[in-house]
Amino acid sequence: MPYFISLMRLTQRGLDEIANSPERARVSRERVENLGGRSVALYSTMGAYDFVQVFEMPSEAAMMQYLLVARQDGHVDPVVLRAFDAPEWGAIVEASIKSRTATGELS
Repeated sequence: MPYFISLMRLTQRGLDEIANSPERARVSRERVENLGGRSVALYSTMGAYDFVQVFEMPSEAAMMQYLLVARQDGHVDPVVLRAFDAPEWGAIVEASIKSRTATGELS
């Protein structure tokens, strides 16, 4: 399953309702599971982002569906990145090298 990393900043609504943050994390996990995914990790962070969450989702469409619902809640403003684990990255690099070798671009 594809991995995604969400970098989140609390909105003013999220700050105003900070006491409900643990409940929102539970709801988030349930939403992800209902879409066939898994919340791998959720961290509260210092710096430019308030939270970092790692997801394993069945597809980009499922991730987008989750994001649309989460954004409608209005508690966080997320930036989502598609992440590739080491085996996926290795396969991508290998395919790239093979493609360049086949066309004579790499010697």
